Amino acid sequence: MQSFRNEIELINHSTKALVEKDIIDLEKKIHEFREGKINEDKFRSLRLARGVYGQRQQGVQMIRIKLPFGKINTKQLIRIADISDEYSNGNLHLTTRQDIQIHHVSLDRTPELWAKLEQDDITLREACGNTVRNITASPEAGIDTDELFDVSPYANALFQYFLRKPFGQELGRKIKIAFSNNDTDTAFTYIHDFGFIPRLNENNKRGFKVLIGGGLGAQPFLAQTAFEFLPENKLIPFVEASIRVFDRYGERVSRHKARLKYLINKIGIEEFIKLTKEEEKALLNKIVKIDRDSTELVSKFKSKASAELPYIHSAEFSKWLKTNTFNQKQKGFHGVYLKVQLGNISSQKARELANIVDLYASSEDIRITINQGFLLKFVATEELPFLFDELKELNLATPGFDSVADITACPGTDTCNLAISNSTHISVELEKVIYTEYPELIYNHDIKIKISGCMNACGQHSLAQIGFHGSSFKVGTNVVPALQVLLGGGTLGNGNGRISDKIIKVASKRAPDVLRKLFDDFEQNAEEGEYFNSYYDKKGKDYFYQLLKPIGDNSNLQENEFFDWDSEEKFQTAIGVGECAGVIIDLVQTLFFEADEKLAWSAEAFDNGQFGDSIYYSYASFIHSAKGLLLDANVHVNTHHTLISDFDKHFIETGLFTNIKSFKELILQIKQNEPSKEFAVTYFNEAKQFTEAVKIYREKIKQN
Repeated sequence: MQSFRNEIELINHSTKALVEKDIIDLEKKIHEFREGKINEDKFRSLRLARGVYGQRQQGVQMIRIKLPFGKINTKQLIRIADISDEYSNGNLHLTTRQDIQIHHVSLDRTPELWAKLEQDDITLREACGNTVRNITASPEAGIDTDELFDVSPYANALFQYFLRKPFGQELGRKIKIAFSNNDTDTAFTYIHDFGFIPRLNENNKRGFKVLIGGGLGAQPFLAQTAFEFLPENKLIPFVEASIRVFDRYGERVSRHKARLKYLINKIGIEEFIKLTKEEEKALLNKIVKIDRDSTELVSKFKSKASAELPYIHSAEFSKWLKTNTFNQKQKGFHGVYLKVQLGNISSQKARELANIVDLYASSEDIRITINQGFLLKFVATEELPFLFDELKELNLATPGFDSVADITACPGTDTCNLAISNSTHISVELEKVIYTEYPELIYNHDIKIKISGCMNACGQHSLAQIGFHGSSFKVGTNVVPALQVLLGGGTLGNGNGRISDKIIKVASKRAPDVLRKLFDDFEQNAEEGEYFNSYYDKKGKDYFYQLLKPIGDNSNLQENEFFDWDSEEKFQTAIGVGECAGVIIDLVQTLFFEADEKLAWSAEAFDNGQFGDSIYYSYASFIHSAKGLLLDANVHVNTHHTLISDFDKHFIETGLFTNIKSFKELILQIKQNEPSKEFAVTYFNEAKQFTEAVKIYREKIKQN
């Protein structure tokens, strides 16, 4: 405990108060959970919003470290490596959301771990859970010759603005946001809740094409265009209004229907935009100016022209230059990609990499790429041979970055509760097939291979030309680990994409044969220069089903096919075990407790001059109080919108609750008033009176 308190004292003073509150609150909630004062579902929500994620193995957690748009400096990389050694297993996992995860962490040590990370300005806040997740962006932003302007400051502005905002803490489901730096759309805006692509209008003013309502998962949706051009100062207000609408109208019971894409699909994009306009009066900031210099690029060049060139195999170096480097728009400098297999890098290697970056690249701006690698910036042309030589010593100079041979995969059954079959070791096997049997494919950037451990698509299999997701099937009494094969997905550019088609399910051990069959067929039958998806469209889905059907024949399974990759035990589907409070909780009383907590936060925000936040916490108190009374009457609601109507229907119109005339009119004042100091006071007092009246009413009912 004393060690934890000591770490708190070392956090940067400018953010100390907020961070202290976050970390001490996490420690408090852990104790309350251990003592049975918080039920499991509520505690899960609390810890997820603080980056603490349950994993497949009982009793340990995955910690997700939130790195806005994937930017990290060498000091932070070393800090995370040291944290992994002290609290985890010495491995860092780079994700498709440009985060870093570490696994096998004791729940009770997470507050202390977080405090140490914050000493180098690294947060866990809202890295998981039903919150605004990490905001991703094209890693090349700022150095790309084809970009209109650097999107990094905009991604940073959204990250800073929405962090800890009350309306983003307890959403029905997560919100994912991405910025692509040009029409190539390397950040996949079309599969995000909000996607932004830079635009200049006729007056050369900056803005963005805005896409909303995309998402992968078991039922993928392509995003729709909300605006062809939205001025840059309207970016944050539109997202805030949209999240407020989602918070009120979004599904909250059926998890599988709770993403923003389902709400937009249900009510239509025109109605959704209309609802966002109705929220504008409640916004504290109607326009938000973006600080374009908030992520200023820093070059660091120490010429080694006088140093003796290292001995380098010219063919290897040439291959690496061609596949892993590019000319920056800043003359004389290169961007250098590092292929990191499965996104896994040891803590020791991470520290050594940081030292190399300090010598040859910008130490303030390493980017984690969306395909689980690194991008180094500002490497001087004449230093490329020296850098290559040192990277090769670390086995980080593998050619073929973002090519067919660079497979994206989620952790799968290694750690994830939801995974069905292995996605990591099969990726290694498939990369072996490519490098040894089809080495020319390291120059092919048309075909992408992506693998997920289940249909939820954390490995982004739905947007791959060749995708796989974990599955299983039964043969007699045995269960066989399997992979669903998908084909034809990909990025079209300008915010457009295509979702892959399910073709056939095969035993996992046969995935290398699937790859060989697809490559051989494409090589033999495609026209010169033809893209894979063009060939797929020309041949049709059934052609590929027939092509792969012999591989999917389960009548001739071998004994080893009943075992998953890298497993010595016969396969069986399993779901990991989460935490358990071990006691029965009064859920209604818990909701009342949360209402009181929200009121306390409202008062605190008001005292800090944050009137908009204070108002929203008061709104949340209204919601929790009303939900508690409805739950006590066995009335279950699935959105805030229906909750508001149902409270009037069951308690006001029936005359059971006479303290107010209309709950709807009372609570929805939040939409009809400017977020002023005066309204914050009025709304807080009304929320407090309502909460107290609800609790008194319930006590009377219980006594009767």
